[in-house]
Amino acid sequence: MRWISAVFVLVACLAVHHFTVAQTNLATPAKPVNAGTADGNGVNLKSSPALTGERRPLYRPRKSDVVEIQFTLSPEFDQAATIQPDGFIALGKIRGIFAEGLTIDELRETVRVAYSTFLRDPEVSIILKDFEKPFFLAGGQVARPGKYELRSPTTVSEAVAVAGGFNDQAKHSQVVLFRKLLDGVVETHVLNVKSMLSSRNLEEDIELKPGDMVFVPQNRISKIRKYLPASSLSTFFTPAQF
Repeated sequence: MRWISAVFVLVACLAVHHFTVAQTNLATPAKPVNAGTADGNGVNLKSSPALTGERRPLYRPRKSDVVEIQFTLSPEFDQAATIQPDGFIALGKIRGIFAEGLTIDELRETVRVAYSTFLRDPEVSIILKDFEKPFFLAGGQVARPGKYELRSPTTVSEAVAVAGGFNDQAKHSQVVLFRKLLDGVVETHVLNVKSMLSSRNLEEDIELKPGDMVFVPQNRISKIRKYLPASSLSTFFTPAQF
């Protein structure tokens, strides 16, 4: 009978234990899943670099851009200002305001707050009067190297065509696209434009962004010195070719 009593006591203890755990789970609130996370593990999607890029980013004034500032109720304060090399604009009656990199809405609010020190509830509007047009650079072995306006969607091969096409020294299979991402950081892409055009497959023909640079290097033959020793010809030709 002793072993029956021992079993009964063991079962009773297990039942009490499970009841206590169940009560604890009910009393403990579920851990909330953070908004903006992938799976509740604290990975903030909003701070993920891969997901923070704006599809249609607002224009941010740069150095040498000109803005016109208008005060609806106080037109005597209307003025035009040029963003200086240090990023500031000089305005009447107040100290300079840092404007480079702000959106127009952010700049308007900054000006409004600054003039609120002596104007009551000023109504401010800002118009971007002059700014640097979007552009791309074409360099290397193209007919007309230079800076070109980026007026419409343009791919790498189209940019080469705009720059006059390849010259006789161009290496069509290794066209390089340079794209500035951050200060001191440049992304590069090497494209085989010759292959794309011959196969008529332009899926890899990258669309340019403002400030991109397309560079066409020299081909191997064009790098040969004007005068070479005859013995070096074997580097480029073999008897089997003839």
